[in-house]
Amino acid sequence: MIDFARVQKELQECTRDMEASGIRVSPEGDTLARLIGTIPGPIGTPYEGGTFQIDISLPDGYPFEPPKMQFATKVWHPNISSQSGAICLDILKDQWSPALTLKTALLSVQALLSAPEPDDPQDAVVAQQYLRDYQTFVGTARYWTETFAKASSLGVEEKVQKLVEMGFTEALVRSALEAVGGDENLALEKLCSG
Repeated sequence: MIDFARVQKELQECTRDMEASGIRVSPEGDTLARLIGTIPGPIGTPYEGGTFQIDISLPDGYPFEPPKMQFATKVWHPNISSQSGAICLDILKDQWSPALTLKTALLSVQALLSAPEPDDPQDAVVAQQYLRDYQTFVGTARYWTETFAKASSLGVEEKVQKLVEMGFTEALVRSALEAVGGDENLALEKLCSG
């Protein structure tokens, strides 16, 4: 059984430290078993300036089993599937410990963006490019960041806040904004039409 009291505590910790860490975790809908994590791209990497969304689902055994995480934002990285967003990271598998939290897991994912492990890839094509043609890898990663992690996230929090203040749930607002490419007016139409 998921320890929901612990999950609540972890969400509060993330909210408290959001300004310093840039890491955000919020429920997706009415359950704490499905969450959305957001991490900023690390400075000095091709991911700098991007905001990356990660889908998190908590197994029944959490915190004794690792959370299942995958990128919702497309990322060009050797340890992240360019197709599914699956993440190859030891602490999300056999190196998980109940002492770790959602925040530490997301910090580890953010650190992975800074320090790829091309010899243990999730995406072999990206890993080969990283090893054989690093400059092309950097250019592609930067392009994907510009295309998928910046445009839709520009001012998103302000749009979300405005629409939530109109009485819609945060999960519905984020879903609607994503469905219409971040256009606030189209999202409002979608939310009002049910």
